[in-house]
Amino acid sequence: MFFVYINYSTSFNKYYIGHSDDPWRRLLEHNDPKYNKYTSKYRPWELKAAITIGEIRGEAMIVESYLKDLKSRKIIEQIINRQSDQEYINYLIKKALGG
Repeated sequence: MFFVYINYSTSFNKYYIGHSDDPWRRLLEHNDPKYNKYTSKYRPWELKAAITIGEIRGEAMIVESYLKDLKSRKIIEQIINRQSDQEYINYLIKKALGG
């Protein structure tokens, strides 16, 4: 199963969107000092949302890219607040996948 996840840095008031088959492991990696990537300078991260996309990694990548391209903090926060609203999440996924 693949997910799109949203992490939040309280120190920098910054969101990060990614995709993974294990967003909880990815959170640990984002916070691990041995990983020195883009997100390392914004530690610590908190997992704010993990949205189930499906069995196909490519679809999770497309949804991730779609959300990043929106460049909208308002939409990111709306997703966090409405992540249990499956109708809303399905709408976003469908829109991202061109449906």
